[in-house]
Amino acid sequence: MVSDRDSWLCGQIVEKAQDGVIYSDREGLIRLWNSGAERIFGYSTGEALGQSLDLIIPEPLRARHWEGYGKVMETGKSRYESDLLAVPALRKDGSRISIEFTVVPILDRSGQMDGIAAVIRDVTDRWLREKATRQRLAQLEAQCSKE
Repeated sequence: MVSDRDSWLCGQIVEKAQDGVIYSDREGLIRLWNSGAERIFGYSTGEALGQSLDLIIPEPLRARHWEGYGKVMETGKSRYESDLLAVPALRKDGSRISIEFTVVPILDRSGQMDGIAAVIRDVTDRWLREKATRQRLAQLEAQCSKE
C-alpha cells in the first residue's frame, strides 16, 4: 500500500524533474505535464492539459505516431519501455527540437491499458554537434578521395 508520504514524494519527483514527464490517456490527450515538459516544449501545464499529443508531434510524423500509439494501447507493450526512441518534436514557438524518450504503459486497476507516460529529454544540442561532426567527416573524406 502506498502511503500519503510516498504519494507526495512521487509527485515531487515527477513535478521537479528536469526531464519532461508526460502522461496521455487512451485517446492521446495530455493528462499530466510536468515542469520539465514546460521547459522543453514551451507550453505551460494549463496550455497542454487536455490537448492532443499532436501539440508536440510534427505533422509528417503524426500518422506513424498514432499507428504505434494504437498498437501499444491494444497490446500494452512497447519496445520503447527499455529502448530510447529518438524523434523530432515541436516547441510552442514552432521550432523543431530533437528528443529522446522511453515510455511506460499505464494499466488501470483491472489490468487494461489506461494510457502512456513518457520520460523525455531534449537532445537537440548533442544532435547538432553530431550532425556537424558527420558533415565535417564527409568533407574530409571527399577531400582525401580527390588527392
